[in-house]
Amino acid sequence: MARKKEYIEEEVIEKAMHLFWHNGYEATSVRMLEKEMGINQFSIYSSFGSKHGVFQESLKCYKQKVSAIFNKLKTSTRGVEDIKEFFYDSIRVPEELGNQKGCLVTNTYNEFAEKEDDVISKEIVDFMEGVKAIFIEKLSMDSSKDEATIRKQANYLLLAKHGLAAASRVNSKEELEDYIEMTFRNI
Repeated sequence: MARKKEYIEEEVIEKAMHLFWHNGYEATSVRMLEKEMGINQFSIYSSFGSKHGVFQESLKCYKQKVSAIFNKLKTSTRGVEDIKEFFYDSIRVPEELGNQKGCLVTNTYNEFAEKEDDVISKEIVDFMEGVKAIFIEKLSMDSSKDEATIRKQANYLLLAKHGLAAASRVNSKEELEDYIEMTFRNI
């Protein structure tokens, strides 16, 4: 007879998400996950297959947690102003989710840039392509912009978003807000 799980997967994954967000993938050990998640190694492997499996589920959890700011951006109708508001939202949300620094996806992008991990790479590429597609859609609301300008501005904003996420790990709120304001002077 199979044992009944004595934990709720969503709750333990959220704990793991915070641990990975704080430490990164490589610096987070299975022992650290056991302690943070409050379950033993057997349960981790039984439910998630591996540390990598826990990490994948943590990324999904993070994306779900930040989905509100993406949905807000997708449904908005003010073009560039909506993207700017998204930038402000993206520095506010990590604080609301537990005072973490930066963006878990951007942190993962930076940590896995040199690794050959097709699963994580696909997750990151899909996420970034989705963000860029939304930026293109919002920039296209300005009929005075041609397609080449929109593409270049979307690329610029995607890189600026990466920079903002990295800077939010160490810079002050005032510096981050100045960065956002200066970024949008160029759009």
